[in-house]
Amino acid sequence: MTKPNLVRLINKNKFIRSPKKSQSLNIRPLRLSVMSLATAVGALGLSQVACADLTWGDNSTQQSSGYQDSSINHFNAAAIAADRGDVSALFNYEQMMSGGLFAMYPTYWRMNLDLNSQSSAAISQFVRQYSGTVMAEKLVADFAETKAASNDYAAVRQVANLITNADASERCAIALGFNNGGDSMRALAAKSDVWLTVKKQPALCNQLAMEMNNNALISNQDRAARLKRMLRAGKTGDIMALSSRLGTPIPYSKLSEIQLNPAAFFGRFALEPNSQTNQYLYLYAMGRLASKSYREAALQLDYDIKQDNRRSARLLNDETRRYAYRILGVQRMNHNTDDGFNSEAVDWFRQSLDDDFSFEEAEYYAMAAIRYSRWDDVIEAISQMDAEVQKTNQWQYWLARAYEQSSAGSRRNIAKKMYQHLAKSNDYYGLMAKDKVGQRFSVSSMGGGNLPNVSSADRARVMQNPHFARAFALYNADASRAYANREWNWAVKQARDNRDDALIFAAARQAYDMGWLDRAIYAIDNTDSVHNLALSHPMPHQSAVVRYSQSVGIDPAWAYGIMRQESRFVTSARSNVGASGLMQIMPGTAKYIARNLGESYSASRANSGDTNIRYGTWYMSDILGKLNQQPVLATAGYNAGPNNAKRWQPVYGSLAADQYIESIPFPETRNYAKHVMENATIYSSLLGRNQSISQRMGVVPAAF
Repeated sequence: MTKPNLVRLINKNKFIRSPKKSQSLNIRPLRLSVMSLATAVGALGLSQVACADLTWGDNSTQQSSGYQDSSINHFNAAAIAADRGDVSALFNYEQMMSGGLFAMYPTYWRMNLDLNSQSSAAISQFVRQYSGTVMAEKLVADFAETKAASNDYAAVRQVANLITNADASERCAIALGFNNGGDSMRALAAKSDVWLTVKKQPALCNQLAMEMNNNALISNQDRAARLKRMLRAGKTGDIMALSSRLGTPIPYSKLSEIQLNPAAFFGRFALEPNSQTNQYLYLYAMGRLASKSYREAALQLDYDIKQDNRRSARLLNDETRRYAYRILGVQRMNHNTDDGFNSEAVDWFRQSLDDDFSFEEAEYYAMAAIRYSRWDDVIEAISQMDAEVQKTNQWQYWLARAYEQSSAGSRRNIAKKMYQHLAKSNDYYGLMAKDKVGQRFSVSSMGGGNLPNVSSADRARVMQNPHFARAFALYNADASRAYANREWNWAVKQARDNRDDALIFAAARQAYDMGWLDRAIYAIDNTDSVHNLALSHPMPHQSAVVRYSQSVGIDPAWAYGIMRQESRFVTSARSNVGASGLMQIMPGTAKYIARNLGESYSASRANSGDTNIRYGTWYMSDILGKLNQQPVLATAGYNAGPNNAKRWQPVYGSLAADQYIESIPFPETRNYAKHVMENATIYSSLLGRNQSISQRMGVVPAAF
C-alpha cells in the first residue's frame, strides 16, 4: 500500500477559515498527559464533574469524579499510525479510544487511507455512529468526491443526503451523481456556479458543466450562452460538444487552424458562407487574437464593422458583434496592471449590452465604470447581476453611489435610504455608508471595548458541548492546529445553526482567555448578532505595537488593521511562500528591513513577536513614504508590492479611495484593502482616536 501523507489527509479542511497566508500543518508530538489535560481544562473554570461529560455516546464506565477519557492519550499515536498507513494499529486504537471524545478519528483515518474501496454502507454507518461530528461530515463528503472522480455515481447518490455542508467540489460531485442517475432537476443544483464561468474551478465542476450539456433541462439558449464563453476562453472540448448539441458542429480541425493563425481567418471570413457556425468561429478567432493583443482585436472588429456598414448584407450578426465587444472588454480588464486602466473598457462593455452577462463579465463592467465614475454604466452593470448578488452590501453601496450622482431628486433620495440601511452594518461598506449619512462608528454598538462577562453556566455548557470540548482539548494537547481549528469552526457552525449565541459568546471568551485569538475572532465574525470588539478585535502586544508604530510615524490602528488581516494574531503563522510572524514578512523583505536598520539578518529573530512587529511597522512606514503617504496605496502595497500599488494609481488627477480599491485588479488585494481599512477604523475607536473610514482612506493622487 502506498504510504499516505497525513498532511494531505487533513489539508482539505472544509471548516478552517485561515488568514490569507496559512500556517504550517506539521504534526507535532502529543505532550499532554491525561492529568495535565485535566488540569488545562480545569483552568478554563470547569469542575471535574463537567469534565466527565467529555465522552462520546454511552459509556457506563465513565466516572464523574474526574476526567477519565484516555482517548486523548492515544490521539497523536493514532495520527502517526495513520501517517504510516498502519491499518492494524488503527484498528487497535479504535478499540482503545471507543466511547471517548476522539473515538471517531482512528476509524476516519483508517477508512480514509483507501477511500475508494469503502462501501457507501460503511460510510453511512460511520455517519450514523458519529452523527453531527465534523469528521462524519468530512468523511462522507470526501467519499462522494472520490466516488464521483471514479465514476461510481450510484455510490454518490447513496450518501448525497448525508452531506450537510458541501463545498464547491462536493456540490459538483453530488450533482454528477444525480445527473448520471436520471435526476435532471437535482443535477442542476450547481448550475449557477459552473455553467458560465471560465475561471479555474475544481475538476469535478468542469466535468459537471460538460455533462450538463446533455441534461434535458438545459435549453439551447443555455447552451448558446455557455458556448460564447467557451469560445472566448478557447476551451476546445466544450466548444465541440456544445456546438454539436446546437446543431452547428464545429470540427477540431477548424479550431486548430484558427488557433495557429487567427488573422488568416479574418482575411477569408467575408469569403465564407454567412452561417451560424461561421459566427461562432469569428468569436473564437476574436478570442484568440484578443488573448495575444486586445489592440489588434479591437482594430479587427472596427474594420469588420466598417466593412459591414458598406455592404447590403452584413456578415456579423448583432449577437456576434455584441459579444465580440464583450471579449474586448474582458481582455482589457485583464491587462489593467500591465497596461494601465483605460475607459475604453467601459465603452466596449456598453457596446456589448444585452440580457446575457455572466457575473464575471458584469463585475468587470462595474469595476471599469466605477474607476471612471461612469455612474449610468455602474447602474447598468449591476442590473446585469443575479438578483441575490445585487442585494449584497457591496453592490448596494455602489448602486447608492451611482444614484447619488443622478440629477433626479428621486434617485438621490433612494441613495440616501440605501446608505441608511447599509449604515446598520459595521463592515467596510457599512462604515463607508455611515460617513455618507453623517453617522459615527460607535464602540458601544459592537459590545464595547471591554471583555464580556460570561455566566458560569454558559462556561460549563461550552465544555459539555462535544464539538467545543474536542477543539479545546486538541488545542491544549498541542496537536496539529488544523485539527483543533476544524473542530472549532464546526462547533461555531453548529451553534450558529442552533441560534445559540450565548454558547458562541462563551466559547469565544474562553478562547480569548487562553490566547487562542484567531478562533475567538472567527467565532464573533461568523455570527450576525454577537458583537464584542474585545473579542473580535483584540489588541495583543499593545505596548510594542503602539511604541514601534509611533517611532516610525504610522498610526497604530493601521498597524493593528494589517496584523489582524495578515495573521489573526497567530505568532507562528507561516504562509506557503515563506511569509511569517504576526506581520507575515517575507524573508527577502526581512533582509531588506534588517539592512536598512543596520542589523544582521536572523530568520528566528525576524519571526519572533517583538522583532516581527518592529520590522512590520518599519516596512509599513517605508511603503507609506514611497506611496505619497497614502494609507490605501500603502495597504495595497503591503499585500501586492508597492510597484503594483503605484501602477494602479490614476495617471491624471485624483481618484476617490473607494473607487481605487474597488478597481484593484487582484481580487485578493482588493478584499485585503477593504478588510484592513475596516479593521483600522475599528481599532482607531478602540485606541481613542475615532477617525472615520473616509478620513482614513482619503483621496488617491495621480502617479508621478
